[in-house]
Amino acid sequence: MKIEILGTGCPKCKTLTANAETAVRELGIEAEIIKVTKLTDIMNYGVMMTPALAVDGQVKSAGKVLSAEQIKKLLGFG
Repeated sequence: MKIEILGTGCPKCKTLTANAETAVRELGIEAEIIKVTKLTDIMNYGVMMTPALAVDGQVKSAGKVLSAEQIKKLLGFG
């Protein structure tokens, strides 16, 4: 599983990254967490508001910081 955090590195983006790492660790699953910071790459996803979270190339959330629990649900757990 590939989880991408789309954002320029703002505090909200960093919080979303930390929450994604927490969710993966608590679930005990294998996942690669990648930060996508280039604006052109973010725009290629059709995202206009950051931070955003994509799972396996599909945007699941944009414009808000999800909690670790919310991320678990998006991943199909919990």
